[in-house]
Amino acid sequence: MKKKILFSFGGLLLSTVLAFGQANILPAKAQAGPVVITGATIHVGNGRVINNGYIAFDKGKITAVGEGAAPSVAGATVVDATGKQVYPGFICPVTSLGLVEFESVRATDDETETGDLNPHIRSLIAFNTDSKVIPTVRSNGIVLAQPTPEGGTISGQSSVMMLDGWNWEDAAYKKDMAIHLTWPVARQAGGRRAFFAQAQAQQESPAERAQKAIDAINDLFAQAQAYAAGARPAVTNLRLEAMRGLFNGTKKLFVNAEGAKEIEQAVNFAKKYGISAVIVGGNESYLVADLLKQNNVPVIIKETQALPAHDEDDVYLPYKLPHLLQDAGVLYGLTGVGFWRQRNLPFEAGQAVGYGLTKEQAISMITLNNAKILGIDKTTGSLEVGKDANLFVSAGDALDMLTLDVTNEYIQGRNVNLDNLHKQLYKRYSEKYNTPVKL
Repeated sequence: MKKKILFSFGGLLLSTVLAFGQANILPAKAQAGPVVITGATIHVGNGRVINNGYIAFDKGKITAVGEGAAPSVAGATVVDATGKQVYPGFICPVTSLGLVEFESVRATDDETETGDLNPHIRSLIAFNTDSKVIPTVRSNGIVLAQPTPEGGTISGQSSVMMLDGWNWEDAAYKKDMAIHLTWPVARQAGGRRAFFAQAQAQQESPAERAQKAIDAINDLFAQAQAYAAGARPAVTNLRLEAMRGLFNGTKKLFVNAEGAKEIEQAVNFAKKYGISAVIVGGNESYLVADLLKQNNVPVIIKETQALPAHDEDDVYLPYKLPHLLQDAGVLYGLTGVGFWRQRNLPFEAGQAVGYGLTKEQAISMITLNNAKILGIDKTTGSLEVGKDANLFVSAGDALDMLTLDVTNEYIQGRNVNLDNLHKQLYKRYSEKYNTPVKL
């Protein structure tokens, strides 16, 4: 009897998993033939706009872009986009998309590793292509993302991933292209960290703790620089080997730094070791814009729809920051916060249009600018011949929450499924409430 009950429960559990866990959004197949999109307003991504334009692509690559009548292409699928707009696929850097599914369920949160110095950790292999969050983000025109580890001083390595694929090997676009460092801050820990820092705080000041952390970073980088300069040893040091790319130019150092002092320290640190650096966050980057420009250090802004960091700041400062960096000649990009909120990336870019940026500059901020910062601008970020066909068609303005309506989307020419769980639930409950009520 007991076995019978257990088997019955097991069968019920299995049927529940099959009913609610069955995936019905399949990765797209490789492009089977040429595609030509006609009659659209094309936002190239580099500031250029083509009215009544066409764009053709085949075998995953853009083959033609122009104005007027499209050239005849044998066997092509023609997409009439009259009255619609075509954009380069949006790119989302520095995100936990694909690493977290439910924030409250530890088993689905794979963005943080134990330890403080983990340059060898790879977010690439933790990327979950089956995430139900990814299609909801993809439906708003985001085609590429940079899933990034968090935690500790050196969190690990990140890669650029396509938001479509059977597994992480399929989805990988540029592997292990950055190492992420959080620059120490000389201030008292607050919130959840305060409890754990309390015992140590009684013995040393915040400035002393920050300096100790900076010394540890310098020690590690000095070792890594010496390791990279020598011949490959018989025994590989995983941490130092992972950092080799920082010194030969194949990897960038992404530094989380908000304050002007920390940004200045981070820039000088990167200069000391001859490393290509990117500032992430950069609330006060406009205060050291000259330093950033002189050293060719770009900034990835973390959202514009936020409150200012300090009480004395202009209340609209987060909205104005992209324009301030634009005027200063600093290369800048934009990301959102966390994972599911990345669906708002185009609307955050649109927010900046009302505070100094032109619409095309805002589009570049989340397409070509982000591509340049990630080192993938040779293949994506703008709609130019020879680049990957990463693009989408929208019935309205993609930077406007009220008008964005993605009708077609392509990643390397593959026609991506635009369905998602939210749309399915909308259809489900629309049916329920459209059904006449029986009295």
